[in-house]
Amino acid sequence: MRLDKFLKIARIIKRRTVAKEVADKGRIQINGKLAKSSSTVKIGDIVKIQFGNKILEIKVLELHESTKKEDAAKMYEILSETRQDTLEK
Repeated sequence: MRLDKFLKIARIIKRRTVAKEVADKGRIQINGKLAKSSSTVKIGDIVKIQFGNKILEIKVLELHESTKKEDAAKMYEILSETRQDTLEK
């Protein structure tokens, strides 16, 4: 599944166009490698996303073509969530 579509369906980023912009600015990595919006996401992948001053690291658990709000959180597991300002101190 495409990275931008996964981020939207899993409700990590609300809009696919925003997910595409974030990925194309080099703010997303899959398994430690820089990812584009068209990069393929597979079950077991570790995805690291930088939102401004926050870094979110998740593990992909499930892939669905569409999902309900309640089921979206089951698609991934949060491994870490850190703020940039805490890293610099």
